[in-house]
Amino acid sequence: MTWQMNYDPLGNIGWSALVAAIPIFFLFWALAIKRMKGQFAAMGGTGLALVIAVTIYGMPIDLAALATLYGGAFGLFPVCWIVITALFIYNMSVKTGQFEVIKNSLASITDDRRLQALLIAFSFGAFIEGAAGFGTPVAITAAMLAGLGFNPLYAASICLLANTAPVAWGAIGIPIVVGGQVAGIPDFALSQMVGRTLPIVSIFIPLYLVVVMTGWKKGIEVWPACLVSGASFAIAQFFSANSPITAPMLPDIIASLSSIVCTVLFLKVWHPKESWRFPDEPVSLGKEALKYSGGQIFRAWAPFIILSLFVCAWGIKPVNQALNQMTKLVFDYAIPISGLDKMVIDQAGKAKPAVFNFNILSAAGTAILFAWLFSIMVMGASLKTAVGVAGNTLKTLKWPIVTIATILGFAYIMNFSGMAITLGYAFATTGWAFPFFASLLGWLGVFMTGSDTSTNALFGKLQAVTAEQLGIDPVITMSANTSGGVCGKMISPQSIAVATGATGLVGRESEIFRFTFKHSVFLVVVIGILHMLWTYVFPGIVPTYVKPVAAAAAALATKAGPIVINPEGLMWLGIFVGIVALVTILSRVLGANLAAPTAGHDGVHFH
Repeated sequence: MTWQMNYDPLGNIGWSALVAAIPIFFLFWALAIKRMKGQFAAMGGTGLALVIAVTIYGMPIDLAALATLYGGAFGLFPVCWIVITALFIYNMSVKTGQFEVIKNSLASITDDRRLQALLIAFSFGAFIEGAAGFGTPVAITAAMLAGLGFNPLYAASICLLANTAPVAWGAIGIPIVVGGQVAGIPDFALSQMVGRTLPIVSIFIPLYLVVVMTGWKKGIEVWPACLVSGASFAIAQFFSANSPITAPMLPDIIASLSSIVCTVLFLKVWHPKESWRFPDEPVSLGKEALKYSGGQIFRAWAPFIILSLFVCAWGIKPVNQALNQMTKLVFDYAIPISGLDKMVIDQAGKAKPAVFNFNILSAAGTAILFAWLFSIMVMGASLKTAVGVAGNTLKTLKWPIVTIATILGFAYIMNFSGMAITLGYAFATTGWAFPFFASLLGWLGVFMTGSDTSTNALFGKLQAVTAEQLGIDPVITMSANTSGGVCGKMISPQSIAVATGATGLVGRESEIFRFTFKHSVFLVVVIGILHMLWTYVFPGIVPTYVKPVAAAAAALATKAGPIVINPEGLMWLGIFVGIVALVTILSRVLGANLAAPTAGHDGVHFH
């Protein structure tokens, strides 16, 4: 028997929203004030959401429980799958001693922690976000900074802050594509609007994160490098987001590569007078001498090059389709959740689907797993070493996995019970100020779900309909939802759990939350103000577009037939695997005769 969602159970949207927000208030209190461990805060918030869903919203217990478990399953796969496999590669690099080579290669460019943060957290992190998204960049870059010697708290927090710039086009533009589909706006128009907003923020993020890390006086010392890093990123982001050739899939990839190249070239000719390090570190003696050949450095970086190649390949639509078709030859990966699928009728009168996609081959985590398997060959590690690293990684991540699964359960019960929609309608009552509050709604959505994609799917239709009722162009409010959402990423319990797992700070989630919260609020207020300006002061900045008209034929169900694997996808997959194989072989040839790792590592020798 179906259940009709009631988004206003108290008969007053303000009071209903206040009750719906109680679990969110609890999470803020637990992390910011009580300093509770992440897993316990997540459990408490989810428990409160369940109680309110059943007692106030009248949701049947079985539906509430299934919705929570459904979210938890999504947290395990694909989200945790990405984090686990990403750390396999990093931990293997550390175990085999190759990360020592990476550290030296970076220290030979600059030993200054401020500039290393620009290269790794901002530029390289944006590249990984553009290719994979869903927690991968924070997992990789936070672990790398911690391995370089950064204070772990700063490593985690800075990577979360740096991740603000690229999130809207993460995972080959998925948040923009989903937002456009849900709101009925061309994804190119949404990319244009977001691409005229976020570059204004992106240009300042490098200096902002450096000042957060070191204070104003030390931060301003490296403003030239920050300007090069941020400006090269923002300019490339603006043009690629507004080009029909590259938008909405490639803005992050293009902007991050531009930032990496420009920053490295700039640091070849400029360096601050004094290098800065954390107070508890020894005083820097200047840039390190490069101890390794170009081939050996290439070999050490090869696992991360292979990682980038695989996640880029998996992001190509024909490849993704082919991998899904290959999975379907073995089993139907789309598994309806019995007892929940289409049993909840939403506020628009539509039955909510509940289908768990165990698309094991096309998942981004599987791309990273393949990268890890090739990396084992690159590093020359034994099978015993690889298995040991995998086992130790899983042990380290046990509590972050619990936190991520629980917080996704929280997000799903908020969604299926109608509590998230209640909050959305409450924001929609703000009238002329809605463009500002639309940004806060996106921010709140990412705090709950940990994903800009999920937030666009959750609130996209609400944003569009409310905008039309107020006489505002829907692309503005959808841009506000998407851009505001990126500011919520750094305080999302899911993202924080990823960061703590990568830096060994499990149990200290509250410290990161307290560190990032004020910056998150400041940035979302800036985003809100910008969208108020676009609405009432500079409407000319809004792109012109024609709303897509759904073709009737597209709605017709196609006849079932034999599964045919997309040949274009197989072609691209073959090309990328060939490139990966070439990188693997070249890394072994060019990086041969590397000296044994320093003491403390497992003593793998390169031959």
